[in-house]
Amino acid sequence: MSDNLFEVLAEPKRRTILDALRVKERTVGELVALTSLSQPGVSKHLRILREAGLVSAAKHGQKHLYRLHAQPLTDVDRWLQPYRPLWPDKLDALERYLDEEES
Repeated sequence: MSDNLFEVLAEPKRRTILDALRVKERTVGELVALTSLSQPGVSKHLRILREAGLVSAAKHGQKHLYRLHAQPLTDVDRWLQPYRPLWPDKLDALERYLDEEES
């Protein structure tokens, strides 16, 4: 797994694009409509996502359809697995803290 993958995923607009592609293949125009980005902005993020191996493009007539490739995300999931047992205790502690703050 590339350290760069975390940098790629850290950008919220890229995660929004990945979420949209998780549902179905999309054109740049569709992604522009779903984000607050311009066409050049979406294209820039798609290039970065392609370089990270997270998306690919296929030409269909005049359009390019972008598709999610989940394998790099599987690698992130595998890396996070040993940390998951630590989360419930932290979330429970946060919930207790927030409940106390409301009282």
